[in-house]
Amino acid sequence: MRKKWYDYLWIWSILYFTLGFFNILFAWLGMIDFLVPLIFAAVGGNKGFCNHYCGRGQLFRKMGSEWKCSRNKPTPAWMSSRWFRYGFLVFFLTMFGNMVFQTYLVGAGAASLKEAVKLFWTFKIPWDWAYSAGTVSDWIAQFSFGFYSLMLTSTLIGLIVMFLYKPRSWCTFCPMGTMTQGLCKIKQHGKDIKQ
Repeated sequence: MRKKWYDYLWIWSILYFTLGFFNILFAWLGMIDFLVPLIFAAVGGNKGFCNHYCGRGQLFRKMGSEWKCSRNKPTPAWMSSRWFRYGFLVFFLTMFGNMVFQTYLVGAGAASLKEAVKLFWTFKIPWDWAYSAGTVSDWIAQFSFGFYSLMLTSTLIGLIVMFLYKPRSWCTFCPMGTMTQGLCKIKQHGKDIKQ
């Protein structure tokens, strides 16, 4: 089967983290992964982004299936259960909200810039080599550190479940997938009402 251009989007995930490793301001590019799936779902009413264009999902498939980095065990049913998916979404959005609030505090001058990446929302890792102070406003840099932390943590969780279970086990509870699924249901409900 001939590969299509979007079959190579797994490279995007690697490129994103590599660029952010050397210059944290590239973390803003992650907003593409945050907004485009929602636009796809809101406009198209489907999960086309998740199924075809998600670089992270492709990376997990490539590593797990082609590179044999997965045990390929069945994904536990609780991971795809409604309570876990929505619980993880609420947790994820809470962490995102906290990141935005920290950015606001830095922008308002109530807190100082923290040049660290926070893994698993707990472990602070100094990351000061990736940013030269004064390059941009502190709030822009703070958002970069926070967003890169969020993206790196969620990717590490995805890699762990990829290794333990099926390659794309992360996709069963991915917050973006849960949000896009919700948007698709709302759009379908709107179509049903019109008919």
